[in-house]
Amino acid sequence: MNCVCPILFVVIFGELVFTAPANKEDQFHMHDLDLEYFGADTTYEYEDEPQEIKQAKLEEKIIPMLVDADTNHEIAHTRHIRSPTPEPESDHPPIDMPTCLLCVCLIGSVYCDETNIEAIPMLPKETSHLYTRYNMIRKVTVKDFSDFPTLRRIDLTGNLITEIEDKAFAQLPYLEHLTLCENKLVRLPALPPQLVTLSAQYNRIKSNGIKRNAFKNLARLEFLYLGYNQLDKVPANLPETIRTLHLQHNNITSITDNTFCKPQDASYIRDRLTEIRLEENPINLAEYPNSYICLRRLPVGRPYFGRVY
Repeated sequence: MNCVCPILFVVIFGELVFTAPANKEDQFHMHDLDLEYFGADTTYEYEDEPQEIKQAKLEEKIIPMLVDADTNHEIAHTRHIRSPTPEPESDHPPIDMPTCLLCVCLIGSVYCDETNIEAIPMLPKETSHLYTRYNMIRKVTVKDFSDFPTLRRIDLTGNLITEIEDKAFAQLPYLEHLTLCENKLVRLPALPPQLVTLSAQYNRIKSNGIKRNAFKNLARLEFLYLGYNQLDKVPANLPETIRTLHLQHNNITSITDNTFCKPQDASYIRDRLTEIRLEENPINLAEYPNSYICLRRLPVGRPYFGRVY
């Protein structure tokens, strides 16, 4: 027993003496920060860690906590920072979307066929060709085409048009082709000066519905289609530029020497007018041989006396 006690004393004392003290670098303590602000999840830091690293770690802790405190604000702030630079606005004005959703707008052409519209739609300013065929349009007004300097073609085939205001096309200086077929017109409006083609077949147009000088000043008119109407005579003062004249299926009963030619000028030849259709009119062309002696081709015609209106 006396031997054991000294041994135990030596062992205990040796452990106390030879155990190496903790290295100063391994000593750590709480950073002088407010624990209540950061919460219980705050980590420990090394005492001699460089100040730059400590500052970076501090910022890493603060940012997530701010996001948790106000997530919506952080998301909005992030979107604001990351949003791309807005593209500059286009120099071109927007196309009139209501009309171009109902119709088809393609490089200056507007197609409104079979859309059941009851009036001329509002058109983009750059419209050059308008097709509104087989709809429910009943009237064409001056306001419909008040300011369209680029409009060159209008096709209103297959509507219910009974009236076109007299100056409806007067403000269209470059209108070249006008189609009014298959409507219910009884008269023609004033026509634009640059007109090349007028097609108004299958209407109810009468001779007193066409002004005497309606075609006289149309220096570019080449094609005139007035078949299937109720004309009782050939329109007067047709311009020299006329190439094709269709008057079939009307009520024309007679023609005169002045209709196509100039009887006072025996040398006058009307060489441009090469196609005249007068078939299915109650007229016998053989009775008027002097009416077309200035023409290079005789009118086409076969009398029909059984027409009832």
